[in-house]
Amino acid sequence: EVISKHLAAALLLCGSVLAAAGEALDPEQAVAEALAGNPGLAQIRERAAAMAAIPSQVGALPDPVIGFNLLNLPVDTFDPHQEAMTQLQFGISQSIPFPGKLALKERAAVHEAAAATEQVHELRLMLARDVRTLWWRLFYLDQALRIVAANQELLRQFVEIAQTRYKVGSGLQQDVLLAQLELSRLLERQIRLEGLRRTEAARLNALLDRPADQVLLLPPERDEALPELPELAELFAEAEQARPLLARERRLIEAARTRRELAEEDLKPDFQVGAYYGLRGGENPDGGDRADFLSLRLGVRVPLYADRKQRKAVDQRSSELAGRIFGLQDTLRRVQAEIASHRADYARFSEQARLFRTGIIPQARQTVASMLAGYQVGKVDFLNLVRAQITLYDYETRYWRVVSEAQAARAAVIAAIGKERT
Repeated sequence: EVISKHLAAALLLCGSVLAAAGEALDPEQAVAEALAGNPGLAQIRERAAAMAAIPSQVGALPDPVIGFNLLNLPVDTFDPHQEAMTQLQFGISQSIPFPGKLALKERAAVHEAAAATEQVHELRLMLARDVRTLWWRLFYLDQALRIVAANQELLRQFVEIAQTRYKVGSGLQQDVLLAQLELSRLLERQIRLEGLRRTEAARLNALLDRPADQVLLLPPERDEALPELPELAELFAEAEQARPLLARERRLIEAARTRRELAEEDLKPDFQVGAYYGLRGGENPDGGDRADFLSLRLGVRVPLYADRKQRKAVDQRSSELAGRIFGLQDTLRRVQAEIASHRADYARFSEQARLFRTGIIPQARQTVASMLAGYQVGKVDFLNLVRAQITLYDYETRYWRVVSEAQAARAAVIAAIGKERT
């Protein structure tokens, strides 16, 4: 009971200090901030926006060409009126792909742009997962530091008790030295934990687009409930419908299929049409003005080397399509393995946390309280008392570690099935 009171007081003191220093950041606030400001996500989002501008470009006709020509100019006099065939010609020409080709190009670009958008959604999921994982890692380190502080206070009390007993002749000096040694070991753990926290805080700050050395404050308490997750079959079905990574692969399959159709269409000819007007000067033999000329042009691209070019392109696109189909199947299996692995981790850590919370830690606390009472009346060895307290410290620290690992595994499952929020 005495130990529990001191532990609660230490936790309350740490929480008050954090609250006074600034506003605490909960995991959902951290996720929202990262999704709004992460530069890596913004980069991928802009890349997707750039690809969304491509379809209308590739679906439009090539720009027409306006031309100006001076034809049949005699080089002996350079007089444009000397010869009847001399003319100043201007006109316009237009390349026209075979009907349907431009629509296929645009459709393929639409699918690729949609795949880029799905990549943005996928990165959002991974970013939210990483933020939650780091947040819970920081929360674990904060809890470990609070437990260290509480144990330091308790060991100081042990030192006082040992010194008092030594002074009255009922204790040993080695008890005092042992307690001081354990205090020094706790100080070393505190230094190590503080270093780890600075490292993890810098990583989380980077995801939040904050300076690496900006102070990150977390609430002193957090609901550590670990709810049951759905069965694997349900998670697999949800991932198949909602995971952006799979949607991206499907979009790329459609893009590859469309490009194969386009390669088949390339066996058909393209056209080029043009109209030109020729201005002529001078007079006809009868004294009348020379008439102007109108010229029309029609060109056809002939796939003369189709066996070596166009049909090979069809083979190429067919292989690319088959590769994309296999890629989707491979990605689906990897997603399922990812879900199964993270769900198994979550179940294991959740069970460990429940065991620590309901069994091991309460029993360890009772053991320490009983040994402390026994030591004060000379019935318990001081070394065993210190060992019991250090064991309790280890159990309490391990509890928050497995809670953190469980929450990280849960965040990974949620991201793997295609959700952002838990």
